[in-house]
Amino acid sequence: MKYVSPSVKETAFNCPHCAALAKQFWSAVFISRHDGEQVLPTILGQKDYDELNFPDTDNSEERKKIESWVLRMVSGIPFIDKRDKTFYVSEQLRNCTVSQCFNCDRASVWIHNRLIYPVVGNVVSANQDMSEDVRRDYEEASSILNQSPRGAAALLRLAIQKLCKELGQSGENINTDIKALVAAGLDPRVQQALDAVRVIGNSAVHPGIIDIRDDRATAEALFKLLNLIVDKTISEPKHVQEIYDSLPENLLEAIAKRDAPKS
Repeated sequence: MKYVSPSVKETAFNCPHCAALAKQFWSAVFISRHDGEQVLPTILGQKDYDELNFPDTDNSEERKKIESWVLRMVSGIPFIDKRDKTFYVSEQLRNCTVSQCFNCDRASVWIHNRLIYPVVGNVVSANQDMSEDVRRDYEEASSILNQSPRGAAALLRLAIQKLCKELGQSGENINTDIKALVAAGLDPRVQQALDAVRVIGNSAVHPGIIDIRDDRATAEALFKLLNLIVDKTISEPKHVQEIYDSLPENLLEAIAKRDAPKS
């Protein structure tokens, strides 16, 4: 399945909310200053909602619209509040933009080129065959990707180190471990991927250590690399074994007889 990372340079990407690869509608942010009576932001909590008296109206649709607006205010989650087209504001909040997903209609907030809301990073899900220990690092790295790509990359190198140990390697040097796995039959493109994210040779970075040269692209490449290693070393052999074990007993016996050493 194609994955497009959320970016201010894209008109369609995997939504940080619903994860669907969908068109995104970009909007500028304008400022409407509070009048003299309302000097502080409107912040509503559950208590405010419970105590709120809705205006009397015979229009049930209007009442539902008001209640929906209040409920979304209480949630504390950013949303698009459509105003009358004649509504006029004179000030624009620069370097702040909002993307709205065509699929789920939810809003994401950006400052310059950084995704500020939602907080959790949106990356390809961890391979289901990943061990619990490695998956924990993977998901923690995902949760901080937007705020600290360098921190996410450090966590992912630690996860790769743990995975290499699970696969029978020393876990002391990612470069050495990956080379050993390639020699044992791992797809050589894994090693090429390591070259691409600058973690081998003189540019090697120890697992768990933050490298000031790391950026979001490096972290995203490490997410893909970790999933790729799990897929090639655990998932594929597992699926092949499942298919083999599903064969009828007589065919398994015939295969065993065929492969038996010649006397």
